[in-house]
Amino acid sequence: MRFFRLLRIVSTIGRHGLDEFLVGRGLGIVRLAFRVAFFWADRSGPRGVRLRLALEELGPIFVKFGQLLSIRPDLIPTDITDELSKLQDSVPPFPAEQVVETLDRAYAKPYAEVFRNFDLTPVASASVAQVHFAELPDGREVAVKILRPHIAETIDNDTGILYVVAGLIERMHPLSDLLRAREVVREFDKIIHDELDLLREASSMSTVRRNFAGSRILYVPDVYFDWCTKEVMVMERIDAIPVNDIEQIRAHGIDTATLGRNGVEIFFTQVFRDGFFHADMHPGNIFVARDGRYCGIDYGIMGSLPEVDKNCLALIFIAFFKRDYKAVALAHIDAGWVPADTGLEEFEGAIRSVCEPIFDKPLKDIYFGKLLLRLFEVGRRFRMDIQPQLVLLQKTLLQVEGLGRHLDPELDLRTSAQPILERWMRENYGPRGLWKQIRSEAPMWAKSLPQIPRLVHKVLADDAPGRIERALNKLEAAQRRQTNILLAIALILAFMVLGLLLR
Repeated sequence: MRFFRLLRIVSTIGRHGLDEFLVGRGLGIVRLAFRVAFFWADRSGPRGVRLRLALEELGPIFVKFGQLLSIRPDLIPTDITDELSKLQDSVPPFPAEQVVETLDRAYAKPYAEVFRNFDLTPVASASVAQVHFAELPDGREVAVKILRPHIAETIDNDTGILYVVAGLIERMHPLSDLLRAREVVREFDKIIHDELDLLREASSMSTVRRNFAGSRILYVPDVYFDWCTKEVMVMERIDAIPVNDIEQIRAHGIDTATLGRNGVEIFFTQVFRDGFFHADMHPGNIFVARDGRYCGIDYGIMGSLPEVDKNCLALIFIAFFKRDYKAVALAHIDAGWVPADTGLEEFEGAIRSVCEPIFDKPLKDIYFGKLLLRLFEVGRRFRMDIQPQLVLLQKTLLQVEGLGRHLDPELDLRTSAQPILERWMRENYGPRGLWKQIRSEAPMWAKSLPQIPRLVHKVLADDAPGRIERALNKLEAAQRRQTNILLAIALILAFMVLGLLLR
């Protein structure tokens, strides 16, 4: 099967004239073969458009891979990333018979015994799963997410081919060390396989719900774990408005400008307070409740940030807002995102050349997500090491900022985000940060401090100093014996030589 899939990929490359991407040692003859075999292919269109059309033709897994590449300006030229960002993950639903088969297998009994009612007509369909409305035995209305049948085999086949292609790129492409093709495929492989475990998604959703319990700006639907399996996820059904339906939002008296600012606050709170954020915030996953709160669904792709990255990002954002390019450059070097031997003045100058023209625009026309994109382009020149979590964060920032501008064209991300970041810095650095750390470490200190006298007594009782001294004495005695033996040998040799001379 993989062989025939590979033939289809080769055919698609030829028909869309993508042989121009075949650059590297020994590939000249391959390009010539494509040109001869597909001499009729139309190569007049922009390469980014032709690549996007080819990925759409190859199916949902390649569409998802293209979406990942669209947020890697550190690896891919801008004309291609701009076009790949237009890829949409939407596929026809799978039939009701397969829905029933999956449910019966997941619950080991007929689905009619699990749900009071179940609508076999899906309300949403994507490459990995689709969603149905249902009713639990106690009358609660739920949304049921079901994995596509055989999707794991499809993903394994397509990612296997991507690994082969990545291996060829690393062998033949002149910039293989910068492209890191296999690393990109591994990143994609992990992301899409994480989406296949709906129990994992349910846990992520539950975590975010707990993080925002009682929030005035975000409501996360409840997850009903008793009905969840790896193939089926059951969650609370929400009555909300799609976020891109501006007319209906306004008809309910919801202020769209406030909504736009709240979206920015949710994003920065998830990133810097929790270090755990929803990384797929496109409009299809975001709704607005009648009370004006956001409702987020689809937690299959999540990002997480360690403390060191949170600290560095906070410094970079604040420096950006203040147009302090030296601080931006230093933060990158200190975090190890660029090599330690990078020239600070040269890196600062490169960042300034990208940022300054953007900051000359009116605030409402500045997109900080796009600014990060441009920064990644600069980083490519300085061999910047872009971590997967940073790629997800940059993608999500683009989505949040675009969503915010859709709700409020005058949205200024700086004025919305800067107070959140400065508050976070105050709470984590200086006296407040020190006190916070002391409080978090206090339980461990309380447990360890009473043990100190016992530990000291144990060391003294074990006569550790005495044992060390005896060991040193033994070593010194052995060295003395070795010295005496060598001296005796030297004297014997000296007497033998003297005896020979006197004969």
